[in-house]
Amino acid sequence: MTSSGDATALQPSKIPPPKSRILGTGHYTPARVVPNTELEKVVETTDSWITERTGIRRRHLAADGEVTSDMAAAAGRRALEAAGLNVADLDMIIVGTISGDTPVPSCAVHVQRKLGADDIPAFDISAACAGFVYGVTIADQFIATGAATCVLVIGVELLSRILDWQDRTTCVLFGDGAGAVVLGPAKGDGRGILSTRIFTDGSLAESLAIPAGGTAEPLTEERLAAKRNKVQMIGQDIFRVAIKNLTSASTHALKAAGLTSAELDWVVAHQANLRIINQVSSRLGFPLERFILNIEEYGNTSSASIPIALDEAVRDGRIQPGQTVLLCALGAGISWGAAMVRM
Repeated sequence: MTSSGDATALQPSKIPPPKSRILGTGHYTPARVVPNTELEKVVETTDSWITERTGIRRRHLAADGEVTSDMAAAAGRRALEAAGLNVADLDMIIVGTISGDTPVPSCAVHVQRKLGADDIPAFDISAACAGFVYGVTIADQFIATGAATCVLVIGVELLSRILDWQDRTTCVLFGDGAGAVVLGPAKGDGRGILSTRIFTDGSLAESLAIPAGGTAEPLTEERLAAKRNKVQMIGQDIFRVAIKNLTSASTHALKAAGLTSAELDWVVAHQANLRIINQVSSRLGFPLERFILNIEEYGNTSSASIPIALDEAVRDGRIQPGQTVLLCALGAGISWGAAMVRM
């Protein structure tokens, strides 16, 4: 390793080639669509208020009886199909989620069973909206060391069941869905995961949380009545750090890959708030029209937002093989990160 002070450390010729690459992408979103106008009947808000402040016009919500692992398995199957692989090819399943089917076991366990995978390791990452970037980072390390050759990484959330539908600061923001990628060894052609950078600031843990349901606040009738088991957010805290931290992580990932924003083809940012994405675009000096955006259709799907947007852009032809794509997200923790990928 070279020190960060070495001026030659980040020259492209000095950067090791990628060890893993994205072999296939997939996503799943529920059929039920809830426009802003429907929320006007549920909480004190308006379509124009939501759209102007967030960029969200509608979101997809899971059907009755549909659970998190159903969506995750559907997205995983589509990613495997796109990669031309079978479930038997998998060495590991990593699921980023805070809204699994059950507190124990992990959502990944249910996904493994529904996919019919062998006795491979399957586990969850609880980094909320940053869960997918964390999962890709971990999968890249397993492949780089040779401990795995085919890893399914899924971001999935069924947030509609853990929201307080009388709290307009949260209920208007989120939607349900799942996205997935299959990672395998790079082929030496320069395509793959060029760099990843992940971070956490625990001093802001209370700014976005589900306070009750753990050992700190075991569920009681009083806490259930107070909806302490639902998502609670101090929006101003999140907005303030999101712009700064997403920009910083993205800059770190670009530098580690030996690239500048001028060499980027696309940015797939976490779809939390259009105003945040606008600010990140401005600070990175990268035009908004080169950001993959679907927040208008899906809202904030937390860990699922990046892989859903990525898959849509791959399937509709916007993202082409060989192009450089920056992924960046921030979520509860506060946890955030970025990854540079050559598709």
